[in-house]
Amino acid sequence: MRRFSFLLVNFAVLWLFVEQLHAASVASIEQLIAAAKKEGTLELLAPSTLGPQGTQALAAGFNKKYGLSIKVQYSPSNNMVGDVAKVVTQSAAGATPEWDVMVVTDAHHATLWLRKLHQPFDYAKLGVNPHWVQYDNGTIILANQFVYPAYNSKVLPPQDVPKRWEDLLDPKWKGGKLGMSTTTHHLARLAAGAWGEKKTTEFVKALAKQELVLGTMGALYTRLQTGEIVMIATLTDSYINTAKKSGAPIVHAERIEPVISPAYNAGVVKGAAHPNVGALFALFLTTSEGQKLWEEYGGQSSAFIPGTTAYKYAQGKKVLYMTPEQAEMIDRLSTDYGKILGFQ
Repeated sequence: MRRFSFLLVNFAVLWLFVEQLHAASVASIEQLIAAAKKEGTLELLAPSTLGPQGTQALAAGFNKKYGLSIKVQYSPSNNMVGDVAKVVTQSAAGATPEWDVMVVTDAHHATLWLRKLHQPFDYAKLGVNPHWVQYDNGTIILANQFVYPAYNSKVLPPQDVPKRWEDLLDPKWKGGKLGMSTTTHHLARLAAGAWGEKKTTEFVKALAKQELVLGTMGALYTRLQTGEIVMIATLTDSYINTAKKSGAPIVHAERIEPVISPAYNAGVVKGAAHPNVGALFALFLTTSEGQKLWEEYGGQSSAFIPGTTAYKYAQGKKVLYMTPEQAEMIDRLSTDYGKILGFQ
């Protein structure tokens, strides 16, 4: 009986290995569509700002484009740090990942890449611009965020709006007026780019002395609306778009430079139950149909495609984009800065 169990386990491992090889070797869009049709389901992790309605619209567009009837199960991400940690833990335990494809920032995908937790596909052969493919064929860039400090315009007078990142260190923000989210990778990007590690680390240490209100971005956004806090140190334009739609008085301090620009990347998780449908969905997000739907519901477009909203917005600004060569540094400093700020 023990020998039979051993054989079953080894057969399962071999089957998974063959499936993963097949997923990595799909050579044409037609083959990928056929393989996706057999899998039938997609487990998608995407930003909470996309919402169920946006997911339904993307699923409908995806199925229409490729002649499929894939059932898309959406898991909203309110804490990408925690979601990535869950995948790392599941992998260490030998469990099947909870999601097939993850749409998270390039910094969060860096954590997965450094631990070899992507399922690679030759996306360029499938028609994706090679400049959009990152992390050893593990992810595709689909859209860019823009990050600044954000404030409640009904609470904060115009003359007090920060004009430099260093203005966040003003003593007037002490005493629970300033929020800081778990997105410490925003600050790590300053170290990898414009400021260098020494200056940025000194800035983070000084910021930690401001008696910050800590939390997830979504929770802090709510507290900013109610006036419990006056400002958030870094907030993505996903929430600014949400504020515009709802009429909430939350705006960016847009005079600050450099502008931090995390990229949303879509990538299939190693060991995913439905890798082919995951890769096809990632591919769809880069198409004109996928881009239009993502901007409509998610609020972003790619800063690397001339003519898009993001491309036009970035012109004339000092913008920080992350490169894979910065992945290890940003991953390390994100953890270090989390500890300095009090998250760990």
